[in-house]
Amino acid sequence: MNNYLSIFKNKKVVITGHTGFKGVWLSLWMQRLGANVVGISDSVPTQPSHFDESGLIDVIDDRRLDIRDRFAVKQFLGEVRPDFIFHLAAQPLVRNSYVDPIKTWETNTLGTIHLLDALRDFDTSCSVVMITSDKCYNNVEWVWGYKETDELGGPDPYSASKGAAELVIRSYVQSYFPKDGAVRIAVGRAGNVIGGGDWAEDRIIPDCMRAWANNEVVSLRNPNATRPWQHVLEPLSGYINLAVELSINNRFHGEPFNFGPLSNTDQSVGVLVNKMSEQWDSAVWEDVSNHSEGPYESSLLKLNCDKALHMLRWHAVWEFERTLSETLSWYKNYYVDHRCQIKDLSISQIDAYTLCAKDLGLPWAQ
Repeated sequence: MNNYLSIFKNKKVVITGHTGFKGVWLSLWMQRLGANVVGISDSVPTQPSHFDESGLIDVIDDRRLDIRDRFAVKQFLGEVRPDFIFHLAAQPLVRNSYVDPIKTWETNTLGTIHLLDALRDFDTSCSVVMITSDKCYNNVEWVWGYKETDELGGPDPYSASKGAAELVIRSYVQSYFPKDGAVRIAVGRAGNVIGGGDWAEDRIIPDCMRAWANNEVVSLRNPNATRPWQHVLEPLSGYINLAVELSINNRFHGEPFNFGPLSNTDQSVGVLVNKMSEQWDSAVWEDVSNHSEGPYESSLLKLNCDKALHMLRWHAVWEFERTLSETLSWYKNYYVDHRCQIKDLSISQIDAYTLCAKDLGLPWAQ
């Protein structure tokens, strides 16, 4: 373990939403760094799940708690008194937000309020990274990246709930958490994350993996939509970097940061699926965009990450081809090859990513 990341060793780290896609990867990474991880989630969101397949329940303190229950959240934080918090718990799917907007707002906005309000009583040091989304921005689909100072909000319930969560965080920081206080808070924004262990509905990688593992055809609603794809470890490294800096420097208190991929990772859904199909036997997909009906989905949304580069000296590590190969390698191991245990595979990818970051001279990996 390097000197920079040794700050987490033997520290109590709370991860909300630890059973979700990002949450499992972050929990494994924190456990790898020697942290005492306490995860809270109301359930395991998918079957199969990375949480179950990695045996995460055996290596962390796993709690069932609904972030919408303000009193349970307050009692939990008062009991645990963590050194670090990564808040990932969310209803994460745009299309689901149209089906159940109330649950989306309760989870994403009220859940954020509940966590922040419970922290008002803290008189011991705690560094908190609140993870929202790239969709917190009011997306007008321009071709350049959104900066942290651009307008918040969006047309769909998910985007609006994340924009509202940002306003909640800003209000609580300015009202209750001074720079010289015990609790320091910052925000991480990211999107278009891919990688092994994601089985959520209506996401392109899980949809392809499920279908192709069963020799079925994948139907693409919008193959021309362009996304700046990034491996799940990219934003997680940004959140980790931000947490460390937040704990040692109060100038980052209250600051939002974008974490996005290298510029050459912008690819259409069709290109992404084509490249995957070249590496998966019997992979077939079809364009159903002319027959697809459903709620509005953006065609383009990308982030400007200059702030993270200049203030944190952070940037993405893996280019598009490496991102895709690591993702496919993970799923091939699960569905086809069974070369190694899922936890070992995931840890090996974390180690490989860290080594690449070290070779690039990124401060957090030294």
